[in-house]
Amino acid sequence: MHRRMATEVAARYPAYMLKKRSVVLAGHATSVALEPEFWSVIDRIAAERGLSHAGLMVWIDQTRGQRPLASACRILALEWAAASTPD
Repeated sequence: MHRRMATEVAARYPAYMLKKRSVVLAGHATSVALEPEFWSVIDRIAAERGLSHAGLMVWIDQTRGQRPLASACRILALEWAAASTPD
């Protein structure tokens, strides 16, 4: 029952579904789930910094402190967007 409900929700609200990406951090494979809109900003940040997606994820992991990785990604995306928006 839950699988059918999830499928119906995904069909109705595709933009709200999380997209997972895999990455190796500190020698351990992990995945990060973010909304597609955040991945788009993360990809632009990586390109702007001349980093691969994996390279940016390593940087985020090294600088996030105790914050969860997905949260650190979202905050970076929000900070970048805010800094890119003219006053």
